[in-house]
Amino acid sequence: MAVKVYKPKTPGTRHKTSYTFEEITKTTPERSLIVPLKKRSGRNMYGRITVRHRGGAHKRHIRLVDFKRDKLEIPAKVAAIEYDPNRTARLALLHYADGEKRYIVAPVGLMVGDKVLSGEVADIRPGNSMVLANIPVGTTIHNIELQPGKGGQMVRSAGTSAQLLAKEGKYAQVRLPSGEVRLVLQNCRATIGQVGNVDHSNIKLGKAGRKRHMGRRPEVRGSAMSPRDHPHGGGEGRSPIGMPSPKSPWGKPTLGKKTRHNKRTDKYIVRHRSQAKRRRK
Repeated sequence: MAVKVYKPKTPGTRHKTSYTFEEITKTTPERSLIVPLKKRSGRNMYGRITVRHRGGAHKRHIRLVDFKRDKLEIPAKVAAIEYDPNRTARLALLHYADGEKRYIVAPVGLMVGDKVLSGEVADIRPGNSMVLANIPVGTTIHNIELQPGKGGQMVRSAGTSAQLLAKEGKYAQVRLPSGEVRLVLQNCRATIGQVGNVDHSNIKLGKAGRKRHMGRRPEVRGSAMSPRDHPHGGGEGRSPIGMPSPKSPWGKPTLGKKTRHNKRTDKYIVRHRSQAKRRRK
């Protein structure tokens, strides 16, 4: 997929790039696989803002995506490749042999008319799904389960992929896009291939309005606020953040402060992503 560059006729198009959408074959979603998305604008059930900088997004529907891939040993044909406004990846519409229709995340190389299968007899081809125990070591995978039967939770965004490194006992070692190597049960399912829409990281919005279409409202720097609104605020002229450390609006350490505190799953991490970054340098 190519990236479209615009002539700088207006300030908004000077740095703007967008998709060519050449891989999209169907412009309207499957009616039986969509539900309305209610706008909450970052507010909870009491109407209080719990997530800042949200609101005003374009009206959209949720596509019901099959992350479980639990329709086993029934072949399906790719009927269309569609755009999904709720995620960075594209969706593939599958028509199963028994008449059912489902969406899956479209991997690189999956075309209209291709056959996909989920189960033990599936081949090692993009779009096919199987348990990690049946996937050869070194294979590129995505949509990986953490708990058997729960559905894929890892490696689902555009252009991402993981690699199956080894198998030992009841666990398999998987290298994630961040560089982290993690243990995953071999009876967890994964899909073969790399997630499509690889050029997503090359897209430049070009103007604030495109961010508003996504439901993102403006963010204000803490240093531009008053002391009562933010710990970084106040002072004459431009002031540094100061000591002892940068703070969030609620006085908690931020900007580099480690926030992961999950000792229960530490034993499943073979190599942390911070160690992988050091090796790259």
